[in-house]
Amino acid sequence: MSQERDRDVKILAIVGMSGSGKSVAVDHLTALGYPKVYFGGMIYKEMERRGIERTPDGESEKKFREEIRRTEGKDWVVRQVIEEVRRLIEAGQRRIVLDGVYSWTEYLALKREFPGEMIFLALVVPKKLRYKRVSERPERPFNRQEIMERDRSEIENLEKGGPIAAADYYILNNGTIEEANEKIDEILKEIEF
Repeated sequence: MSQERDRDVKILAIVGMSGSGKSVAVDHLTALGYPKVYFGGMIYKEMERRGIERTPDGESEKKFREEIRRTEGKDWVVRQVIEEVRRLIEAGQRRIVLDGVYSWTEYLALKREFPGEMIFLALVVPKKLRYKRVSERPERPFNRQEIMERDRSEIENLEKGGPIAAADYYILNNGTIEEANEKIDEILKEIEF
């Protein structure tokens, strides 16, 4: 892709720990008409291709996500995402949302592949509130011990802290959905997204 053609492309990656409000933020952005590329979707597609069933507790996805990164490389998911982003750009999309950047490896690959186009937005939430949200969510709720284990696994095994620490923008998402959406809209204006 030529830099000349891609000068007007902006790619907004939403990052954060489980329960930080990433899905709600991405839903807001897609409702505004921006296409999204979902990292987990790459995992789900490959699980389906290999005949691996998804379990309601998310355990099969977690195991497969860690396994494929071990066997195919830590950059396997992001390689699939980069191809999908390229397809969207080729189709004329100039504003794209990424949902689910997990690792420092993925962060670096995206920055390298799309220099100047990548913007990282981290949603952060006090741990107690984040744990409460995860325990009360309708899809795949976790108890305190499960969320603590998930945090540990994502930080230690998937390098999830790096993209959050290196984000370009932060939203303290400790209020209502409407308040979070207003903060997102302010950032969209600032970055001319």
